[in-house]
Amino acid sequence: MEGYDLIGDVHGCGATLGALLEKLGYHQRGGVYRHPRRKAIFLGDLIDRGPRIRLAVSIVRRMVEEGEAHIVMGNHEYNALAYCHRAPQGQGSEWLRDHSPRHNRIIKETLDQYRDHPAEWDETLAWFMDIPLYLDFGEFRVVHACWDQALIDALDRECPGGVIDEPFLQQSVASDTLAYRILDRLTRGVHLPLPEGVEIHSGDGFTRRSFRAHFWAREPQTWGDVIFQPDNLPDDLEQRALTNRERQRLPHYGLDQPPLFIGHYWCEGIPALPTANIACLDYSAVKFGRLVAYRWSGERRLDANHFVWVRVPQEEAARPRPWEIDFD
Repeated sequence: MEGYDLIGDVHGCGATLGALLEKLGYHQRGGVYRHPRRKAIFLGDLIDRGPRIRLAVSIVRRMVEEGEAHIVMGNHEYNALAYCHRAPQGQGSEWLRDHSPRHNRIIKETLDQYRDHPAEWDETLAWFMDIPLYLDFGEFRVVHACWDQALIDALDRECPGGVIDEPFLQQSVASDTLAYRILDRLTRGVHLPLPEGVEIHSGDGFTRRSFRAHFWAREPQTWGDVIFQPDNLPDDLEQRALTNRERQRLPHYGLDQPPLFIGHYWCEGIPALPTANIACLDYSAVKFGRLVAYRWSGERRLDANHFVWVRVPQEEAARPRPWEIDFD
């Protein structure tokens, strides 16, 4: 093997995923994308928002099951599991994840596209339960949002290999549990709350009262040193000093650690490396950005020249692709 191709958040852009795999030298044999000398690794968030969710899931699932790829769980796969699993009796809610207007909106496209394929959706949910929360290959690491070694060690004690079970899923919806802290940190990253009464109206249509912070600044002093999202902070909040409590919430991934690949953060523009050993591969594909891969071939110091991407065309939803013919 020459190495691995790590691919960022697909979010239902199944046709573009096929185009990216072809660009990377993968070709279909027996209904599965294969490469003669490489394997793919998907960083989660296959579902929600995009026009061809079933196609995206089908491509990735077939590759994983045939040994041509690996995958880690994203927050959208986790959300779907909690949304579709009934809560234990006496918990006060019918579902692990409330069917609130906001949650309904997030998963709407996925449920719409699986509506006429209920057995396939059940199989997909069962497959999601087999997806690990992280991968550690020794020479490099993969997690959807944030590598927190202490929580990964705790997860491995509870669920060896990082694959959660039903009791862990049930525990994870209660904010005072270890399971919640693990799922929240690994799939959603670090969020710092905004001041009382301050909101961010994000480009994806949601109103947020916290901001996404990264975890690789060596000695951050201000909010601007750690913010990692396309939305700017209101007013002059980027100059606001981090409190000791806020610093304590930030794990640190140092330059002495193995290369780490993450998704989740809705980056924009030309792919770039935030540090010499971290690559974020989520470049807002479903917002007609880029579906991005990094071609890793053993290097300890990452190289921005190893990014490969495909622009997501706005007409994707209306344009059939040859590899979709055999989808059903």
